[in-house]
Amino acid sequence: MDAEIGNFETEMNRGFLQILVLALLEKDMCGYAMVRTVRDLGYALEENTLYPLLRRLEKNGWIKSQWDVSQDRPRKFYGITGTGRSLRTQLLEIWKKQDSILKQLIKEKYDV
Repeated sequence: MDAEIGNFETEMNRGFLQILVLALLEKDMCGYAMVRTVRDLGYALEENTLYPLLRRLEKNGWIKSQWDVSQDRPRKFYGITGTGRSLRTQLLEIWKKQDSILKQLIKEKYDV
């Protein structure tokens, strides 16, 4: 992939990943389950991308975490907060508006 395209993709992924994680976390999940779920949907998500994002979202109060030590291997579960739900709703509205504008433009200009 061309380096310029890679830069564009990186920028586009930043916002998308935030919305994606906030959407995933309506049900508490561990990081591994998030990666597996997203990969099963056809989107490549690396753990070294996910965990820093989870820390940022938690630091801002949009998600919370809790350790589950009931099994042999402790796992950290993440869930969305009320503030995170509000943010997710707003971000999804922005996403829908942008998607609608882009679809309309493509249809008008490229007859697709």
